[in-house]
Amino acid sequence: MKTAIVIGAGIGGLAIALRLKKQDYHVIVIEKNDYAGGKLHAIDQDGYRFDLGPSLFTLPHLIDDLLQLFPEHENLFSYRSKQIACHYFWEDGTVFKASTDSQEFVGTAAAIFNENEKTLYSYLQKSKKKYNLTKSLFLEKSLHKASTYLSMDTVKALINTPFLGISNTLDQENRVFKNPKLTQLFNRYATYNGSSPYQTPGIMSMIPHLELGLGTYYPHGGMHSISQSLFEMGEKVGIEFRFRESVTHINHLDNQVTGITTDRATYEADLVVSNMDIYPTYRNLMKDIKAPEKTLQQERSSSALIFYWGIDRVFSELDLHNILFSEDYHTEFEHIFELKTLSKDPTVYINITSKESQEDAPAGHENWFVMINAPGDYGQDWEQIVQEAKQDIIKKVEKCLGVNISNHIKTEYILTPQGIEANTSSYRGALYGAASNDKFAAFLRHPNFNKRVKNLYHVGGSVHPGGGIPLCLLSAQITSDLISKANS
Repeated sequence: MKTAIVIGAGIGGLAIALRLKKQDYHVIVIEKNDYAGGKLHAIDQDGYRFDLGPSLFTLPHLIDDLLQLFPEHENLFSYRSKQIACHYFWEDGTVFKASTDSQEFVGTAAAIFNENEKTLYSYLQKSKKKYNLTKSLFLEKSLHKASTYLSMDTVKALINTPFLGISNTLDQENRVFKNPKLTQLFNRYATYNGSSPYQTPGIMSMIPHLELGLGTYYPHGGMHSISQSLFEMGEKVGIEFRFRESVTHINHLDNQVTGITTDRATYEADLVVSNMDIYPTYRNLMKDIKAPEKTLQQERSSSALIFYWGIDRVFSELDLHNILFSEDYHTEFEHIFELKTLSKDPTVYINITSKESQEDAPAGHENWFVMINAPGDYGQDWEQIVQEAKQDIIKKVEKCLGVNISNHIKTEYILTPQGIEANTSSYRGALYGAASNDKFAAFLRHPNFNKRVKNLYHVGGSVHPGGGIPLCLLSAQITSDLISKANS
């Protein structure tokens, strides 16, 4: 039996491990932490449970597909759909509950924002069309293989290039709306890949279809249950997990991978898949291989500053997902990407899983995951930034909800870009690898295979097709297909 080694037990590493096991490899996963899941982790503190990483669950069939690779083993993973994708708040008292039912979304949005229903319907239909035209090319295949460009799906995408909005920014695409609040609402989807709506191409207007068209979901047990379900399935099918062990070198001979060396031992393997961020993969594990400098020097995506607050009361006006918008969105992104700091008026995202799982907080309490978009770690004074940001967040909550939330915080845990990098080896704490602030960004991401070392592959948010749970899972699917074809 051939042996495959996977470096890192993040969501991409878990997914590729299961797919390689299905291809009859003996799979060994090496993970420096003492847990599986990477960013999809959780903590319990003072009676509150907090998901530490991604909070939005879309395209659940990607998880189902993985678990159903082994139908002979019991699978307890389950989820339910959300009728309301997100609650939106502005300081002037405007509140909008975004339904995942398109008819209800359009009717409510038209009334609240005084927008033409036809404009809204047209936008949602274009978002759907863009997604359907490009998913096969950009999300399901390697952009670095010639065979990808010989398919009819690619021909259709190329024919429709003007329609896709590649030459515009997302903000320009979204100025079809009269009300700037609606433009701001759809601009926020740039943050789903850690980019700026004023720089990322208009093709990103397909992202709303993921949430509003295909639906948002809540996994029973919280987001942490996603990674744990994959890990538990991995154990059931005989994948070997080695925790608290750090890979120090990817070994190769005559431009072909031979295995890895860790701080404990050397392992031989027929192929190696790195789920580690591509930057430290080259800088730390492949110092003897010429690095693709242009790729490594790409602008990094945004990071996050997250406060986990145990709140001693219930807010009926809030739901699972909530956004409290900045009054000056452009300045907010200018601070993040150009000044590498935070504006005094940040957009605040609040995720409350106790709305769905009451056991996540004591009775009459809520567990708040409070996040603002942030630059990566470039040596800033994060202690000072955290202190100032907390006060700015408290002001935003008070302006939008009319409550001084500081009086209700009973416990607190803080995660900075520095902490994200320390926990997950994500360079500069970037949540999505490289930013997509360029119309060619998709083509500049590192491929899922290594051009210099045979039988070395890459998965995860820093390589094609990008960051976030769905794209990391798709990176594993693409990589698995490449490995299968190479062996056929």
